[in-house]
Amino acid sequence: MTKIKIINTSEHALPSYETIASAGMDLRAVVAEPSTLKPLQRAIVKTGLFIELPIGFEAQVRPRSGLAAKKGITVLNAPGTIDADYRGEIGVILVNLSNEEFTIENGERIAQLVIAKHERAVWETVEELSETSRGAGGFGSTGVK
Repeated sequence: MTKIKIINTSEHALPSYETIASAGMDLRAVVAEPSTLKPLQRAIVKTGLFIELPIGFEAQVRPRSGLAAKKGITVLNAPGTIDADYRGEIGVILVNLSNEEFTIENGERIAQLVIAKHERAVWETVEELSETSRGAGGFGSTGVK
């Protein structure tokens, strides 16, 4: 288990895993008063959370499946990446992809936060790449025909 430093300026509990096998923790909206997202409108919703990740880790902000399926609300840049050197407040870019208005209430669960290790790549410039059975096929090339 990795310890992550966190400052919580909201009145809400810290994000936590709902089950032993959960990958993500719910992020909650911090709004002074309810705000409405009209269809196709987007907004940055603050969480009151500030984190300090160790180098080699990122925090991924992902949509909540229930909110997306039931209300058409999703994270616009999913997954949003929080880098280890970012110290600002976590904000979630929400977009309303439904045909109905959606009201964001204070404390509403608006996204998930997944903590993940990552690698840093070093480019190696070459003249050719190894052959594979897939080759250059992309965008559905491995699906059923």
